[in-house]
Amino acid sequence: MGDNRKSDLSEKVYIFKRTIQAFAHSLVFCVCRIFPVDDSKVVMWAFEGNGGYGCSPKYVAEELLERNRRAGTDYKIVWLVNDTHKKFPKEITKAKSTLWSRAYHLSTAGTWVSNTRTFYGTRKRKGQCYIQTWHATICIKPIGLYRGSLFPKMARIVSAYDSKMIDYVLSGSKWCDHMYRKGLLYRGRIIKTGTPRCDVLLNQRKEKYKQIRKEYNITSDAKIMLYAPTFRGGSQNTRRTVNTDEVTIDFGRLVTALEKRFGGTWYVLLRLHPQLAAKMKKVRTYQVSDRLMDVSQRPDMNELIAASDAFLTDYSSAVFEANIIGIPSFIYADDLQAYVADRGDLFFDMYKLPFPVALNNDELVECIEQFDEKTYRQKTKAFMRETGIFEDGKASRRVADLIERRNQNEQYVHKSTCRDTGTDKNLY
Repeated sequence: MGDNRKSDLSEKVYIFKRTIQAFAHSLVFCVCRIFPVDDSKVVMWAFEGNGGYGCSPKYVAEELLERNRRAGTDYKIVWLVNDTHKKFPKEITKAKSTLWSRAYHLSTAGTWVSNTRTFYGTRKRKGQCYIQTWHATICIKPIGLYRGSLFPKMARIVSAYDSKMIDYVLSGSKWCDHMYRKGLLYRGRIIKTGTPRCDVLLNQRKEKYKQIRKEYNITSDAKIMLYAPTFRGGSQNTRRTVNTDEVTIDFGRLVTALEKRFGGTWYVLLRLHPQLAAKMKKVRTYQVSDRLMDVSQRPDMNELIAASDAFLTDYSSAVFEANIIGIPSFIYADDLQAYVADRGDLFFDMYKLPFPVALNNDELVECIEQFDEKTYRQKTKAFMRETGIFEDGKASRRVADLIERRNQNEQYVHKSTCRDTGTDKNLY
C-alpha cells in the first residue's frame, strides 16, 4: 500500500512538473508568432527527433523535392533533429530540435509532417496544417487507450493534447481507420492515402536490393534477413526510460537454419528502433558472427526491408510491411509474458497471425527449417484481406497533392483512391 501511494505521488509530481514546463514552452511559441507563416515551408521530424532521414516523412519530402525540380514549386523543407550530424539531402535544412528552434520553425511553417507526437506545449497557429503519418501500418503492440490501465496518465495527456492539433492522420488500411480513433485519441479526419514509407517497397525494390548489398560489401547473390526488434521503454508513469537489454538470438544458428532451409549464403542485418539506436553506438548481442551486421544507425528501415529476402522481429509493425512484398517473416518473442505485462494485451493473438512464432532459439530454428511457403502465402493473403491493407506505391504522391491543394486554398478531394473516413465525436 505504501509503495502504491509513493508511486501515485511521484506520478502526480511528474505530471505537475511537465504541465508547468509545457506552459512555459507554449509561451515561447506565442513569442514566435511575431514572425509570418510561410505556406511553402514544411517542417518534418521523425521519432521525436531521434530519427534521421527516414520513415514516411522522408518519402513525402522526396516527392516535394521532386516537384521542386520538375514543376518549379518552391517547397522549403526543414527537418527537426536531435543530432545534426545525421546526413540529409542538401536541399533539406537541418534544425537542432531545441525549444527555440522548434518554436520558430513550427510557428513559421505552413505544414508539419511527422511520424510521432509533437513536444508537449507546442502551439499551432490558425491556418497551419499538421499531417500525422504515424510509424506503423498494422500494429501488434497496443497503443493509446488500447493499453487500458497500463496507459500512463502523462502519455494520455500528451496524446490528447497533440491530437487536437492534427488536421489529417494517414491510413493504409481499414484496420487503421478504426484503430486510430482510440489508439491516437483522435477525433479528426483520417485520410486513406496509403503509407508513404511503403512506397519504396513497391517502387524501388530492385534498386535497393542492389544498393544495400553494394554498400555493405555483400555479394550480389547473397541473401539477407533483416532483424528489427521494436522499441522498449519504461512504464512512462514518470520519466521515460529506454530498455537496452542484450539481444539473445543465436545468430550463428540462425544463419545455419536459413541456409539449410532456403539455400545460398545468408547475412543478418540488425536494426534497432531509432529511439534505442540513438542511445547506443553498438548493440550488445548474445554472439559475435561474421554474418551479422549492425545497421542500427541507418535512418530508413524500409529500404532495408526492400533489400531483404526474409524478415525477423518481435512486436514491430514492420512485419506487416515486409509482408507487402511477400518475403518470409518470423516472430521471435522470448519475453512475451513480460512484454504484455508491461505494455498491455497485444492487438492480436501472436499464434493467430500468419507469421511463425518462436519463444526461444530452438523454436526459431524449427520455425525456419519447417517453413512452408504455400501455407504461408495463403495465410498472409487472407490476413491482408481481413485487415484491408491498402498500399499501391502512390501514398507520397497523394500526401504531396494534399499539401499542394491546401497551399492553393483548394478543397482536397480524391474520391477514387483517397477517402476521408470522417470524424467520430463520440470517441471517449
